[in-house]
Amino acid sequence: MAKSAAAAEAAPETVGQAVIPLVNSLQDIIARLDGDAAAGLELPQVAAIGGQSSGKSSVLEALVGRDFLPRGPDICTRRPLVLQLVRHSAPEEWGEFLHAPGCRFHDFEQIKREIQLETDKEAGDNKGVSEKQIRLKIFSPNVLDITLVDLPGITRVPVGDQPSDIESRIRTMIMQYIKHPSCIILAVSPANADLANSDALQLARLADPDGSRTIGVITKLDIMDRGTDARNFLLGNVIPLKLGYVGLVNRSQEDINFNRSVKDALAFEEKFFSTLPAYHGLAHCCGVPQLAKKLNMILLKHITDMLPGLKTRINAQLVAVAKEHAVYGDTVESAAGQGVKLLNILRKYCEAFSSMVEGKNRISTDKLSGGARIHYIFQSIFVKSLEEVDPCKSITDEDIRTTIQNSGGPKGAMFLPEVPFEILVRKQIGRLLDPSLQCAQFIYDELIKISHGCLTSELQKFPILKKRMSEVVSSFLRDGLRPAETMITHIIEMEMDYINTSHPSFVGGTKVVELAKHEVLPPKTSASLSVHKDGTIVGSEIQLTGERGQKSRAVFAIDANRRATSDQGDMDAGTSLTGGSQMGNSQLSGSPSSKLHTIIQLKEPPITLKPSETEQDAMEVAIVKLLIKSYYDVVRKSIEDAIPKAVMHFLVNHTKRDLHNFLIRKLYRENLLNELMRETDEVLIRRQRIQETLEVLEQAHRLKRLRRATTLLDMQLGYQKSMDSARIAQMAYTHHPLIATVYTKHLI
Repeated sequence: MAKSAAAAEAAPETVGQAVIPLVNSLQDIIARLDGDAAAGLELPQVAAIGGQSSGKSSVLEALVGRDFLPRGPDICTRRPLVLQLVRHSAPEEWGEFLHAPGCRFHDFEQIKREIQLETDKEAGDNKGVSEKQIRLKIFSPNVLDITLVDLPGITRVPVGDQPSDIESRIRTMIMQYIKHPSCIILAVSPANADLANSDALQLARLADPDGSRTIGVITKLDIMDRGTDARNFLLGNVIPLKLGYVGLVNRSQEDINFNRSVKDALAFEEKFFSTLPAYHGLAHCCGVPQLAKKLNMILLKHITDMLPGLKTRINAQLVAVAKEHAVYGDTVESAAGQGVKLLNILRKYCEAFSSMVEGKNRISTDKLSGGARIHYIFQSIFVKSLEEVDPCKSITDEDIRTTIQNSGGPKGAMFLPEVPFEILVRKQIGRLLDPSLQCAQFIYDELIKISHGCLTSELQKFPILKKRMSEVVSSFLRDGLRPAETMITHIIEMEMDYINTSHPSFVGGTKVVELAKHEVLPPKTSASLSVHKDGTIVGSEIQLTGERGQKSRAVFAIDANRRATSDQGDMDAGTSLTGGSQMGNSQLSGSPSSKLHTIIQLKEPPITLKPSETEQDAMEVAIVKLLIKSYYDVVRKSIEDAIPKAVMHFLVNHTKRDLHNFLIRKLYRENLLNELMRETDEVLIRRQRIQETLEVLEQAHRLKRLRRATTLLDMQLGYQKSMDSARIAQMAYTHHPLIATVYTKHLI
């Protein structure tokens, strides 16, 4: 047990030696990514925030033990400075900038000048501010492994070239760093200001409301008003912070002007805290050495807690970027390579089209798509619409009577002829043409939509190819629509050209008369109808051939003595003749010779004649309507089956079969390859960025320190679990040996 405890105690130090250099390496790698690519890969770090002249720069210099930051009365930190402190055993100290790889700066005054030059390069030389980072790594035997970010100080009054909204810009920049849970906030506040209203603490509270990752630093304790001190703040009695506070004594501007060394300033700070009674008993939270230890321990624990999740995020982002990189592929320069790529695109496009029609690809769970919409158009729109049509709705009874009487010619008809039925039913069949053609148009529109949804991400890179393919596919579909429409027209015309009254589903003959009799005649009339043995129905005025009897041009016998009515009223010739006869008799009785001069006058027929309406007419109209409905249903069912088949054959399946070859004939031409396969500038830039991001993530994934630190962390967790289990077993044994035995077996 003692051995395990010793190993466990040694483990954190080993992990600490691995994780902070690991994060430094990852920061150097991920710094090459732009903001969007680095999203989700925020690394554990400490961000120093505070108002202008709060003493932030002095704090960082004190942690390093060297004077290396630009100083002055106005804003000094105008770009975020990522400072990595690396402890090593060699006696020498030097700095390295990420923008100058391989170049060591042993003169810290030269480091200061380089920071100033890089700041002026991005932010100008007149107090401007930039969000672009400067990354500096300092190697020294006198530092602890810490990574900090020195952010621009909060300023309220613009100076120089600073914009009028400089304060809100700096606050926004600071929030971009401290809002992430991976960031430890070092809130620096001067003791000679109102600490309760500190800008740094207010911003920290916005990003970290519960104060779980904020360290308060109170600077310039030596220049507080006489009789005042910061003891209550350092103890957390005023604004509590879970990570506590540290009090410091900074170098004054006078010290800097007279080149007072950081080492001398640290000695003065130690003497200040040891001699001032207000800070007795607060040695753990006073002085730069305590701040360095606190930062190192907190950052170490923070990194250790976040390391497993960080590794998972790196792996997940690596997979996502690799997939996107595969979509963009590599740049193809040669004509042969472009041809192969074009053929692959055309093949994938047609495969995607067929899959969407057949419902085998990109199945949506929230709406119908692809072939399911085609089926919906056929069954729920086309078929349903035809079934809702009343074939006799547009035919009036007067139309039917007129057609019947007109079909008799000058002799009139003894039987109800088939001609009126055929004329009227052809008219109704012709009404099916428009919805049938409209159905084909709907399917064409759906195929256009499907074509637009195929291979969108792949074609997005080649706008000229995408446009040409859209034109070619639309042309191909239009060419397929024409024979489909021609076939539909022929189907309707065939139905109109041959009225097949022998169809087994057609209801005619005795059945239709019985149906009409029940609709029109009162019950007593049915007794006057009788059926002969040959299947002929005979009544006082009606004779109808049997359903499978004679196929004469007459359907049933009718009264030839019909009368017609004009728009001016009934024309009664008998009355006119009678009057003339009476007049003639009167004249004859007076003078026998007057008989030779009598003239019978007829009224001229009116321009418009309409048939009269009798009880027999109602029966005839009912029979014709029933015949029309019956035959229309026969044709409708045939059309409901034939039209979708024609559309599928000439348009949908034709597209699936022949579109690929058509695209190759139209687009696979050597003189078109360069134009069609030309990528946009945005695609070229995006591919380059994805390539760089992929390389960075692969480098981070291959980082040996990441695997080593993760392994050490797992070992530490194993040691901790082992120690916890041993402690529990020891406690159990003390109270009850049997329980300890059972618990130990369970662990094993």
